[in-house]
This record gives sequence, C-alpha cells and structure tokens, in this order.
Amino acid sequence: MSHRSRLSGFIIDCETGDMRSAATFWGQALGLRVGEHEVEGGAEYVGLQDTPMGLHAALQKVSHPSRIHLDIEADDQDAEAVRLEALGARRIGWVKRWWVMEAPTGHRFCIVKMNNPDQGPPPTVWG
Repeated sequence: MSHRSRLSGFIIDCETGDMRSAATFWGQALGLRVGEHEVEGGAEYVGLQDTPMGLHAALQKVSHPSRIHLDIEADDQDAEAVRLEALGARRIGWVKRWWVMEAPTGHRFCIVKMNNPDQGPPPTVWG
C-alpha cells in the first residue's frame, strides 16, 4: 500500500526562558511575522507567519540544547518511519502525535500527520 509524504516545515528548538525574545530574533532574522505564544499541555510554541511555500515554522521551548529540526508530514506516519528506517534513520520514540527520528548523520527530525494534502506542493507518493 502506498503512502504520501513531504517536507512540512521546521521547528526551532529553544532552550530558553524567554520565548518572546527568541521569537523576535528569529522572526527578524528570517523576515517573518511572529505569531501568538501558545501553551499546549505543558509545551510552549510561538509560530512564525508568512513563510515561503506555506511551510510550517515555529519555535518550541525545550529542555535539551537548542537546535533546529525538520518536520516531514505523512498520511501514514508508520509507513513513512519504515521507509526512512530503510534509508538508515532510526526511531527515537513516539511523542504526543509524532515520531521523533534520527538521520544517519545524527540530525533529529519528526514525522507528523499530514493535515492538508491538497494544499501546498504535491506530496511524493511512495510504494
């Protein structure tokens, strides 16, 4: 059975107590408007708006060292995890609603649920 996936966007993981200042910096650095500060079940996010190609971009408060990670959206997250494992990635764990993965290069990324497959660039069909 086939599934679809594509780059969804990027998350700027921030180990900071001042999310507003972090969002101001990244918004100005990237030429994007800073969105609302949101708290969801203990997690804190600040969205960045007006991104190119409708990519999702946000800052996320984290307790690990700051880094940037990509999100790949898929209509079948488990099938996408299997596909990426075949390429050398490994699953780190299931968190809330997504797989945290690690590339062979050591970079972390997430596989999130595809919400709007008919919006933005067409997803790649696998399988």
